[in-house]
Amino acid sequence: METPPLLPTREQLIHALYEAAELEHNLMCTYLYAAFSIKDETEVDTPEEAAAVKRWRRAILDVAIEEMGHLAAVWNITSAVGGAPGFGRVNFPIDPGYLPGGIVVKLAPFSEDVLQHFIHLERPIGSQEPDGKGFEHPRDFTRNPPTPRLTPMVFDYQTVGEFYEVMQTALDYMSNKLGDSELFSGDPALQLSENEVVLGGAKAVLCAKTAKLACESIITQGEGASEESEGSHFCRFRHIRDELAELKKANPHFVPAHAAAVNPVLRRPPQPEGRVWIEDEQAAAIVDVANAAYQTMLRLLAYSYNVPGPSAEKSLAVDLGIDLMKAMTLLGESAARRPSGSVKGCNAGVSFTALRDSGMLPRGAAARRFFIERMAELEKGASRLDQNDHRVARATGLIRALATRARRFAEMSDVPVAAQTKPASSPQATPPAPAELSAGVDLIDGESVQIVYHGKLCIHSRFCVTGAPKVFLANVEGPWIHPDQMNAEELMAVSRECPSGAIRYRRKDSGPEEHAPPVNLIRVQEGGPYAFRGDLSIDGADIGFRATLCRCGASKNKPFCDGSHHGIHFDASGEPPTGDQTAMLEVRDGPIEITPALDGPLMVRGNMEIISGTGRMVARMQAARFCRCGQSNTKPFCDGTHAKVGFRSGS
Repeated sequence: METPPLLPTREQLIHALYEAAELEHNLMCTYLYAAFSIKDETEVDTPEEAAAVKRWRRAILDVAIEEMGHLAAVWNITSAVGGAPGFGRVNFPIDPGYLPGGIVVKLAPFSEDVLQHFIHLERPIGSQEPDGKGFEHPRDFTRNPPTPRLTPMVFDYQTVGEFYEVMQTALDYMSNKLGDSELFSGDPALQLSENEVVLGGAKAVLCAKTAKLACESIITQGEGASEESEGSHFCRFRHIRDELAELKKANPHFVPAHAAAVNPVLRRPPQPEGRVWIEDEQAAAIVDVANAAYQTMLRLLAYSYNVPGPSAEKSLAVDLGIDLMKAMTLLGESAARRPSGSVKGCNAGVSFTALRDSGMLPRGAAARRFFIERMAELEKGASRLDQNDHRVARATGLIRALATRARRFAEMSDVPVAAQTKPASSPQATPPAPAELSAGVDLIDGESVQIVYHGKLCIHSRFCVTGAPKVFLANVEGPWIHPDQMNAEELMAVSRECPSGAIRYRRKDSGPEEHAPPVNLIRVQEGGPYAFRGDLSIDGADIGFRATLCRCGASKNKPFCDGSHHGIHFDASGEPPTGDQTAMLEVRDGPIEITPALDGPLMVRGNMEIISGTGRMVARMQAARFCRCGQSNTKPFCDGTHAKVGFRSGS
């Protein structure tokens, strides 16, 4: 067994994992900053340039998201070996030597030199790709050769891939020394998993094999991948470099990015060299809210590692954190388009100001109160920004919605995970109508039953007019629902067949009301919506036991279907292939929580069986992202296409 370059202790391993987290974190921020600065399609000269800047922005954002996945992998390994995952870092720019001497980290707008810097950072072992101009370290610094000490020590490495190879060796060595059960003694329920978020690195780390696989996926996806690995970060950045060179050859005056500041700061820096102080008040206000959103995101993700999952509390913390990144992206793009105020011809930029402590808040009511208050403060701060800027206005709307969602923390407590789900619905109680649907609801009284009709939910499936034609009269003027024209039990059975929940009922004879089904089902309709059956809630609000949710992207009543799939001739199969996840779930009912992501998919959590339109099993899952832009190549599941096609959820 190869001995790692440092004394293989748990303390040293956690110390190295903190460096890994900071490394991935810094890469993510620098990539985001460059992407924020890239011009819109309308700000360049030719259709080819317009297509390129759109493609490059998306590609760099995708790489940044994958770095977030790498972070999750590192955090999970840290949690697995008994450490508290690290979320902090020092502020930009980072002094040489803090990371290995050859790594210079600073915020800079997209350019040929910045792109070359990214290629250099992501280069595989043995690559001779040079660093970009302006990223040279001022002195040739090499960390001291490792010496076994009790005090955790850093070690030198030339590439990030080399770092993770050392990490794999250390994990192997310690697993053989201590045994898997001793080394990986952290509670796996504290890790981030696909129950909370769909990220490549959000996979359980339970042993040396899964920990090394996490490291290997980081190497092959980006850092240290071979030069032939077309999907790697290294190759993607090189491809952008080639495209940029061709476009510059055709138009030497092509400038693909705004002149955002290099290393922007919000206060007069004690060391002004290499930094830009943002003095323009409007730009500074936007950067302030963007930074606060970023910091709160880190707080939320850190907190999630203190909450056992799967649970509503853990999921809420992660959802809020991920969506805050979307708001920060909009504000970051706005900042890069505004003057800094201190340097002529230089724009501002989000500075990713780090907190002195981004660590975990202790789990409990105080932390939940902190998040409710902080989200309200973010909402107030965003509302004071320039709402004439469409990016700012969209970010403000998103933060407002997140602040409302954050209030759900007030309903939560520190009860065991098994007791955190809401109790099964009583057969005597019909859930109330969501507040947003209370208008336009008709109540039609019969002798034994009251019919509740939600017109906004109706998708004209015709179960009512064909199953109970004397009660539900089609194409007539005036009253069209007559509950006493049919036996009450038979009428209620017909009502329960309405897939959208547009027709429900309330009994008047004290008999059992409609209750949740014994098996939660999500049916993929041919050329149409998702038909949900279960104990359903959307953003924490109960919506009943039946709902049809849009998957074509065209509904004007999102997330509900309004029949628009007919008008746009939506062509999507109701017979997706059966996947790998078909093992029977231990529990097949229980609550289904639906969270529509802004301009993104439906995040669904709970015990669910996904079936085709004919009832064939597609998958059994406890967490899934369902496409609602209508254009995913992996329908019914999301594959990220919504970002590429500019899907707007309208909320």
